[in-house]
Amino acid sequence: MQQLSGQDAMFLHAELDGLPQHIGLVNIYDQSTAPNSKVRFKQILNMLENRAHLSPIFRRKLAFVPYNLGRPYWIEDPDFDMEYHVRHIALPKPGDWRQLCILTARIHSQPLRRDKPMWEIYVIEGLNNIKGYPPGCFALLMKVHHCAMDGATGTQFMNIVHDLTPQTRDVGEPPPWIVERLPTPKMLGRAYMDAWRKPGQVVDMLKETIPTIRRLRAGRQEKHFHNLEDKPKTRFQGRISRHRVVGASKFDFEVVRAIKNTHPGATINDVMLTIVAGGMRQYLESKDELPTQTLVTGCPIDVRSAEERAAGGNMVGFMNVALRTDIVDPSARLTAVHDESLSAKAYAEALGPRFAVDLTDVMPGNVLSLAIRTASATGLAEASTVFNTIVTNVPGPPLQLYMCGAALIDSISLGPLLPNVGLFHIVYSSVQDKKGIISISFTACRDMLPDPAFYASCLKSSFEDLRKSTLPSKMKRKKSTGK
Repeated sequence: MQQLSGQDAMFLHAELDGLPQHIGLVNIYDQSTAPNSKVRFKQILNMLENRAHLSPIFRRKLAFVPYNLGRPYWIEDPDFDMEYHVRHIALPKPGDWRQLCILTARIHSQPLRRDKPMWEIYVIEGLNNIKGYPPGCFALLMKVHHCAMDGATGTQFMNIVHDLTPQTRDVGEPPPWIVERLPTPKMLGRAYMDAWRKPGQVVDMLKETIPTIRRLRAGRQEKHFHNLEDKPKTRFQGRISRHRVVGASKFDFEVVRAIKNTHPGATINDVMLTIVAGGMRQYLESKDELPTQTLVTGCPIDVRSAEERAAGGNMVGFMNVALRTDIVDPSARLTAVHDESLSAKAYAEALGPRFAVDLTDVMPGNVLSLAIRTASATGLAEASTVFNTIVTNVPGPPLQLYMCGAALIDSISLGPLLPNVGLFHIVYSSVQDKKGIISISFTACRDMLPDPAFYASCLKSSFEDLRKSTLPSKMKRKKSTGK
């Protein structure tokens, strides 16, 4: 029995009607590398059954403390049924990219049940008309609740279900499966003890307040931080509908690296933020809605220590970065985004990178839940803009991966939307056909972004503009990849 951390529980409390808080991934596989060039659904089921003991996510479900007096616990599900969680479906003909994105968005928009382990996998066949994919491909769509996994732990989870060669490895005999009874008296006892500890935790946090205020004041005086208080409202701010759209654009990693190298000190993340900035700028310009002020993105950051790398759940901080969408020239925008990233990192360091983790640990879950729901019901959540979008960077596998012998050839990442933030980007790097690829996937409210294919083209156009603005003509002639 393991209790959720404050931040894990926050993703449960933040799950409102029409705002499911799970993350996801769509992997595309080429069956030609598998034995007999065929992967059967039963093989995938057997592989997952044999490896279920390697991750607690598979078989554990939530146990709630009566009257919400404490954070929930993870316990083993005595009625766990792998075939409930793994489904087999197919795209309608002709099975093109648009149909895959529509089906993915519909599945991703549906919340996960809370009385079962909080994950689902869909094996999708019928991908017969997608440019760039070999015949016979299939997709695997996975969704896992954010309370169980963040991007960093998601990478570890993906290593469990994949192999480094087409040969499926033997993981050995699983240990005996111990099923727990619902520990209601134990949960109430712990909730009582936690309530006594809360005042001490609050005092410990308050002790850090004065040094934090001093660091922030010194940073402002020395102009290490930029003022991001004047954030504009866009079509991506407002009440989120139940409906989603998804899409992705991908680029040659070596070209992105070459762009980075044209600006001393810049990072790959700076380049990807600049591409997102250009894409959002072009999209809003096409609607005659581009604000004069710069848009601002929230960027989750992993704050785990070296000792916490194997820990599950969430340990995420946040920093706000100005995207400098007020700058027309792409190269100048990259320089400005790099400067804004340094400012955001300095502010996050002064505030304390674990501030968000510590804050959610000391806040009672029922109070946090009430605050979130009240803000949503009264419209307070839409009254102020914290950021215009979210961009998170998830490092993918640096090697070619296989599942049941089938080669992983493409991926789409899926994120959750937040109150007043209807557009979520995920930057994902991977190896495809021995070539480095970096992609930008996006999840959006369909009412706010009704034309996802056009937005994907804006991201590609932003990349091309940045490349032409920064690289010599020899590099310019290299073609980007994308759907």
